[in-house]
Amino acid sequence: MESVKQGSAVVGLRSSKSTVLGALKRSVNELSSHQKKLMVIDSHMAIGIAGLTADARSIAKWMRSECLNHKYVYGTQMPTSKVVKDLADKHQRTTQTYVRRPYGVGLLVASVDRGVPALFQTCPSGNIYEFYATAIGARSQGGKTYLEKHYESFGTEDDDNLIMHALRALGACVSGDQELTEENGSIALVTSNGMQVLEGANLRPYLERLEAEGGGSTTEGDATNETKDEAEPMEE
Repeated sequence: MESVKQGSAVVGLRSSKSTVLGALKRSVNELSSHQKKLMVIDSHMAIGIAGLTADARSIAKWMRSECLNHKYVYGTQMPTSKVVKDLADKHQRTTQTYVRRPYGVGLLVASVDRGVPALFQTCPSGNIYEFYATAIGARSQGGKTYLEKHYESFGTEDDDNLIMHALRALGACVSGDQELTEENGSIALVTSNGMQVLEGANLRPYLERLEAEGGGSTTEGDATNETKDEAEPMEE
């Protein structure tokens, strides 16, 4: 659980038609690229990770295999609830055996199953939760505070406004000496028509809109106060 708390922040939220994930990417130093925090599992499902990236890649590979096998046998997409429950069992088995250590990563699983959006959180302990909106990772309390204040309006929002809410929540998770940019920001939009990952130049119009509003990292003063005293998280 501690590795999840020290991983870079990930936020998730859903409307009545779509689900959005947002993540902060980290780089080891100025000369390295940023690590990807959003992974596509199937045409209707994506995950955001907080914790050990190597463990997340292993889990993502297993989830893709499960979805592929289900599609081959039944000819349809695997329900997200089943994938998440099977993943929770996989997490829990590692907590009661000496063969291997528990997975050091928490996931936000976003999907749209037959037109119905869903957002789940998984924990290394094997617990699973379903949310309208949530945030995990370092300094995620600022993002949670923003989401708690606005989640009641998410149901009627269109995709663009839902992405803006995700960016504002991410802005509340950024440390004081940093800012949300197209290099360290990442958004995944899951709809009934497919999936879209926004990074780099594709994310720029939304960040410019956020900057025109006055930024997202200080929109909630109390959220900033709650996060500024948190310890600096370790690099993944």
